[in-house]
Amino acid sequence: MLSINMSDVIAVVKSIMPQLITIGVVLLLALIVTFAVNKKTVSSKANRKMIHSQSWIVFLIAAVVAIVMMVTGPLSTLISNATAPKYMLSEAAVKKANDLAKNIQREGVTLLENNDQNLPLANKKVNVFGWGSTNPIYGGTGSGSMSDQYPTVSLLDGMKEAGLETNKDLSALYTKYRADRPVVGMFQQDWTLPELPAAQYPADAMDKAKSFSDEAVIVISRSGGEGADLPTNMKAKGITYTDNSKDYPDFQDGEHFLQLSKTEQDMVDLVTKNFNKVTLVYNGANAFDLNFVSNYPQIKSVVWCPPAGQTGFSALGEILAGKVNPSGKTSDTFVRDLKKTPTWNNFGDFKYDNVEDLAFKYNMFGTDITASPTFINYTDNIYVGYKFYETAADEGLINYNDTVRYPFGYGLSYTKFDQKMGDVSYDNGKVSTTVTVTNTGDVAGKDAVEIYYNPPYTNGGIEKASKNLVAFEKTKELKPGESQDIKIEFNDDAMASYDDQNAKAWVLEQGDYQISLQSDSHNVIASATVNVPQTITYNSDSKTHNGDKTVATNQFDDARGDVTYLSRKDHFANYDQATAKPATLNMSKEAKAAFINNDNYDPKKFDKSDDKMPTTGAKNGVRLADLTGKDYDDPQWDKLLDELTIDEMDDIIANGGYGNAAITSIGKIKLTDVDGPASLNNNFTKVGSIGFPAATTFACTWNRDLAKQFGDMIGQMAHEMHVTGWYAPAMNIHRSAFAGRNFEYYSEDGLLSGVMASNAIAGARDHGVYSFMKHFALNDQETNRNVMLNTWASEQSIREIYLKPFEMSVKQGGAQAVMSAFNYIGTTYAGAYAPLLNNVLRDEWGFRGMVLTDYFAGYGYQNADQIIRGGGDMMLATTKVTNHVTDQSATSVKAMRTAAHNILYTAANSWMYQDGEPKVPTPVYKTITYVVIAVAAVLVALFEALAITRFLKRRKEEKAAADTTK
Repeated sequence: MLSINMSDVIAVVKSIMPQLITIGVVLLLALIVTFAVNKKTVSSKANRKMIHSQSWIVFLIAAVVAIVMMVTGPLSTLISNATAPKYMLSEAAVKKANDLAKNIQREGVTLLENNDQNLPLANKKVNVFGWGSTNPIYGGTGSGSMSDQYPTVSLLDGMKEAGLETNKDLSALYTKYRADRPVVGMFQQDWTLPELPAAQYPADAMDKAKSFSDEAVIVISRSGGEGADLPTNMKAKGITYTDNSKDYPDFQDGEHFLQLSKTEQDMVDLVTKNFNKVTLVYNGANAFDLNFVSNYPQIKSVVWCPPAGQTGFSALGEILAGKVNPSGKTSDTFVRDLKKTPTWNNFGDFKYDNVEDLAFKYNMFGTDITASPTFINYTDNIYVGYKFYETAADEGLINYNDTVRYPFGYGLSYTKFDQKMGDVSYDNGKVSTTVTVTNTGDVAGKDAVEIYYNPPYTNGGIEKASKNLVAFEKTKELKPGESQDIKIEFNDDAMASYDDQNAKAWVLEQGDYQISLQSDSHNVIASATVNVPQTITYNSDSKTHNGDKTVATNQFDDARGDVTYLSRKDHFANYDQATAKPATLNMSKEAKAAFINNDNYDPKKFDKSDDKMPTTGAKNGVRLADLTGKDYDDPQWDKLLDELTIDEMDDIIANGGYGNAAITSIGKIKLTDVDGPASLNNNFTKVGSIGFPAATTFACTWNRDLAKQFGDMIGQMAHEMHVTGWYAPAMNIHRSAFAGRNFEYYSEDGLLSGVMASNAIAGARDHGVYSFMKHFALNDQETNRNVMLNTWASEQSIREIYLKPFEMSVKQGGAQAVMSAFNYIGTTYAGAYAPLLNNVLRDEWGFRGMVLTDYFAGYGYQNADQIIRGGGDMMLATTKVTNHVTDQSATSVKAMRTAAHNILYTAANSWMYQDGEPKVPTPVYKTITYVVIAVAAVLVALFEALAITRFLKRRKEEKAAADTTK
């Protein structure tokens, strides 16, 4: 779960500063009056005491009013979230979730090598080497972190559960060396990789280990998380790392996090010198440099175990022991040298050097920071992951086997399968075939059917990859000798390319399309050809692409920039130029002129003179529950929206952090939205579900049904936790192996990502839970993500690669909510980018629902007015920063009305409204506030009565004394 950080505390204090100042000023005045009004200045005791009492009564009133204003104003969202009732999961739900999590990991663990049938382990006693075996990777950090409410099954626990006995003396060595894993957190990262140096193993350790068992398992682990990408140079400035030995550094300058450290290398050397049957387990979400395996014939088996969640390591034990047959397939390409990928030079930290005039200041962790625009160039164009390697090999740019170690979609099994593709038909715009899968081995198991297409390519024409995953299915568990027919069908427009240069539309060019059944992205089992007789351009209302509601045409020309993009033309002739580091750090004049942040954003410049002020505050008697199940454009919505006041619209727009606000006038209750992506975690009540395996693990299952079951489980748990919204799934692309949040994202491939994401969303939607598909869009790295990161990409790559899973989540998953991204697209903040949020998401795809920002802290570029005018609806804010709409022009109020409509439409169709208007108790903090106001009122009345009574008594005494004196 997320924890409190100092910047949040400072933001909270700043939001209530006016009230705190008021209390301080009135207190000071009361003290001044108390000391200034004395016997010397006011001789009458009655008057003196009366003035004193009135000053403190005024202070009491001011303090109570200020506190009430804090509680009902800037602190209302925080307090409401923090005091919400705690709804715990039932034991039945926890058990069901645990069982599902294990099933997911059983199919997600991927067998990469298994020479001499080394696995399953023949010996039930095994030596487990590597510090990571005692501190494995369960998930990621940030919004993807685990809940500590539930026990976790460790890697060694999982092996024990499967009947394997591990060498406890070895494990004790590692836990004694270091018990805790260095924290790679959202705000601070310690990248240290603890590993016991080979020289520190006891002299007899290897002899004892060999006596214990002839089997050795080596565990190498890598963590990642929200807020930082993995280091591409472990000696770079700002990298926190502590070497394991004083005798040598773990890394040399230029070495990266996804390769073995010197201490790990020494450990591998030590183990392989003493054991001939070694299994290597890589535990992490980011594709690791496993090329070193070639140097060790003793390493017979290689297993990829992505982050397993809180119970998934049970599955790893079962696979090693042979109780479960692995069926995972790689979600990413494993290359031999990560420094030779197309993204190596264009991923990470790039700062403009001519943007001093666009800099802004903000406070983080109590420190004033001056930040300036940064940038990232997606120069690899559509050639992401396997699409590059397969095409580059076909064009002769690379030698495939020298470049790729494990292809995309690759994975082994303990049994053998035979796949046969039947005739491929192409009729009425549909391509179809049947694949017969037969288990020809001796062990029951599952297999994945993968279908790719290779489109016709014209040199210098529309960019096209030579291998493109177009369909896949997972078999049921097949017994030895058993077969299953898998029906494959897809529309021909799934093979279309987006021509952003000429047609500015989706185009299915005429020619021969090779349809191939493959064991992975590289190895073909069978193929057939379908011919598209004439080019189809999807540029008319009667011929839109993939069910688009309006014709898709160029929307992102302003995001192209002045970047050289990789092209297949002339066998990738521009490869060196396109993949080189940026030639300049200058922001162009055109980009600077178009750039917007909070310093130069003026809502008046965007007002429309013909906009008319909408009706507000009407008394139409329509309740939100009356709109449940009604169409988005139902006329009754206008009657409801007419009832809203500007303040009510602003409140629900501005205060959208982990829920959406109540509007009592229309029967809108406060709804709760919580973090994902691998669980449900309420950061305020600290109630959560178990942590499921990482998204990467889901992708490695290649099983859409498991994704649907996951969404279904999320929906069931959400009901028990009284949650309506889920900040997940995340579906950005593994553009680089070094992206810190790859554990939270599925794959390098848009289709595989989209199938998993859309099924999870559909499963949750079946229970009336709306999923915030995120981060929309192009948030494919953590570096500079909230430092005005200008992201430059071709429209073709945006549509074909990066928007693909989002499009599928809307059209196939029925997504009802979106979380926008921190980054800019071109020169505009993605959360306020109308071409994306309105033109594509709503107009083209037909999305109906709300768009939420990512965490709202201002950052110098987030402001509510620009966001709602650009298609955003709600701010993920818990404190007052720039999340309130301050402009009240007709244009702005119209945008507020639209945003409120989108939020309320999503809320009305959530499970909380399925049986009519929900009845909810008054929040505890409001009840306490009412009691405090009532008690304060009584006290003021009593104090005032007492003050007056004493004043009159003293006046009477003073008058009597004066009369006596006379």
